[in-house]
Amino acid sequence: MGGPGDTPEGTPEGAPGGGEDEYRSVVFDESFVRAARLQELSAQERIGDHAPAVRRRPPLRRGLSRQALVLVLLIALAFGTAIYMGVRHPYQAPAAKDAVEPLRTTVIPLVPPGKVPGTADTASLYDHSPAAQFKKGAEGVPLPASRRTAHFSDSQVVAALTTAKDYIVRSAIDPDVITGGGVRPVRVLLDPDQLDQFDQSFARPTPDGRHAPTGWLVRFDPGRAELADREVRVQGTLQAAEADPSTLEVTADHTFVYALRPAGAGDEAEASLFTVRRELHFRFDRDDLRLHQAQLVVSYVQAGPLSCAEDSTNHLRPLLAGQTAKEGGPAGTDPYATGSATALCGSLATSAMPRV
Repeated sequence: MGGPGDTPEGTPEGAPGGGEDEYRSVVFDESFVRAARLQELSAQERIGDHAPAVRRRPPLRRGLSRQALVLVLLIALAFGTAIYMGVRHPYQAPAAKDAVEPLRTTVIPLVPPGKVPGTADTASLYDHSPAAQFKKGAEGVPLPASRRTAHFSDSQVVAALTTAKDYIVRSAIDPDVITGGGVRPVRVLLDPDQLDQFDQSFARPTPDGRHAPTGWLVRFDPGRAELADREVRVQGTLQAAEADPSTLEVTADHTFVYALRPAGAGDEAEASLFTVRRELHFRFDRDDLRLHQAQLVVSYVQAGPLSCAEDSTNHLRPLLAGQTAKEGGPAGTDPYATGSATALCGSLATSAMPRV
């Protein structure tokens, strides 16, 4: 019998000589097999050593993305701020506004001492009267230098003075208003709580010291007189002061001089001067200052030449050039003087009339 390495029939035909087997390179002896160990690679090792067969999916992230986290933080911050502000500054209903005092009016007609002087030359009338140096129109109502008060700023004091000036200009200088036209330019400057009184004054004029249109504004009877010169002469003062921590007061004291002629008489008709001394007291709370409106609480008016027999509640009915009236009331009252008149009907001082 042959040895372990020999085939039974000897070497096959065509086999290489020397007893070498062509499969010898793949035949392992027993010691090699025993030394070999099976080892299965882990999943992480297989991933690292071998390319994946398909496109790798992005790993799932646990929790919120950065953008979502920021959004959540912002919402939480806004919500927390709202709660904090609600606790620190709870909503409070605005304090009830103090009742607005109704306007008190006094209109004193001034009777001329004789015939009313007149001329067709209005410039001559002014030049020969105490109004010779008066300013024209709104220039005669300058704003004074203003200073802040204990509870109101400079700008608030200026706002009060400016509103008072606007009221004066619209109610005593505006040609459309003083010739009996619309009253809206004056009305829009009033505190809303005074509008009912204002409207009642024009709907039902009454000489009760509360409802006289001529206490709110200057206006002439359009059927009797018209302006001979649309530039009214004015001189006076404005003063502001703090009444209390929530109220500013402005006192206005002005004299207005109008050149008038008979209604419809034409430019050649003689003109005469008509004088109005007007003291107004305004009151302003913070809402009034913000809304450019005023509370008019006192209106004290002296006007002439007028007749005491004429009702001056609704319109002023002036005595014109060449006209006379019966004397009445106490001794002459001069509307150019700084003292306060007390008569309900007075006499116009001779010194207040133009010398023509």
